[in-house]
Amino acid sequence: MKPMTITEKILARHAGLKEVAPGELINAKVDIALGNDITAPIAISEFRRIGAKKVFNRNKVVLVPDHFTPNKDIKSAEQCKILRDFAREHKLKHYYDGGEVGVEHALLPEKGVVVPGDLVIGADSHTCTYGALGAFSTGVGSTDLAAVMITGELWFKVPESMKFVFNGRLRKWVSGKDLILHIIGEIGVDGALYRAMEFTGKAIDNLSMDSRMSMCNMAIEAGAKSGIIAPDATTEAYVSKRAERPYKFYSSDADAAYSEVREYDCAEIEPKVACPHLPENTKNVSDVKNVSIDQVVIGSCTNGRLEDLEVAAKILRGKKIAKNLRLIIIPATPFIYNEAMKKGWFDIFLKAGAIISPPTCGPCLGGHMGILAAGERALATTNRNFLGRMGDVKSEVYLANPAVAAATAIKGRIAHPDEVTK
Repeated sequence: MKPMTITEKILARHAGLKEVAPGELINAKVDIALGNDITAPIAISEFRRIGAKKVFNRNKVVLVPDHFTPNKDIKSAEQCKILRDFAREHKLKHYYDGGEVGVEHALLPEKGVVVPGDLVIGADSHTCTYGALGAFSTGVGSTDLAAVMITGELWFKVPESMKFVFNGRLRKWVSGKDLILHIIGEIGVDGALYRAMEFTGKAIDNLSMDSRMSMCNMAIEAGAKSGIIAPDATTEAYVSKRAERPYKFYSSDADAAYSEVREYDCAEIEPKVACPHLPENTKNVSDVKNVSIDQVVIGSCTNGRLEDLEVAAKILRGKKIAKNLRLIIIPATPFIYNEAMKKGWFDIFLKAGAIISPPTCGPCLGGHMGILAAGERALATTNRNFLGRMGDVKSEVYLANPAVAAATAIKGRIAHPDEVTK
């Protein structure tokens, strides 16, 4: 049998084949099919138009109304009601609403719904997040989601794999967010088009699960089909107490073929900022001078986890945010919200002058909870800074990690964390 990458092994298993090769078209069984309050209503409409009577497996179809919840208007309320009614009709095990809802790509790993070795599709481009667990996960369209809801299967073209090797130790204030921004800045938003981005190396071995999820989350911003990290002891420690199903660890063969291999020395990577209007427009934070900011957002499926809030609390402790700046902090799930509150971080955030939001995607997609007016600038820990992404097309969005975000909130301009912690 030919040597294979972790991605090829997972796809082969789900297609019932001994091996697969890049470019091959396969039909594969899906473990988890995910939709949210923007994409799932279209899938549900197609599901009914086709005349389907039931989902292929009520335990494997997952609906999370996280983008416009709590509902911001009548239209968003109607979208969420479609999900609610469908979940009740089909007795879906994994439907999250109200006080149980969280940002989907933080919620599913936390709940153990997605496990290593899975094949996951989601009608949301950042479904690639689950590659951090050693799963093959990718975003699809709403009609593809409808097809999987009915059949439990979908066709795929096996992607080529690119390997990104990170050597050495991370510098202070550098996280997975900076590593992925560094890659995107180097290869561009189409540099991994329809490829699987495999992250490896000593620095990746030492990354937390939160940072790994941040990296895989943004693989799509390089045009990738997926991002993936081979599971290890860190993965086992995370999933063993959460997984609701048996799981399997896969890894790439030593002599597996890659379309490209890139190596990095982490000692040379400092905190990054992606400037408007593309994630590839990255600079070192120390090179971004005198950029005043109106709003800082710490949250999203990229950086709304406990580790992210912890570093923000560490920097904000005993300090006040800049006058005329809005700081919005969004814990990604109810569990994260509760843990942050119990740890006393909410007191730090509130005394600093922040607004604390319930779990929601909200401002990341320009939905609610922090829309920008014309001429305003935001620095966010989110994943996209396209033109008009968070509001008016004459606004600007900068992307950075939570440490840079917290420092920026204090200074009122884009700032290195060392400026407020020395």
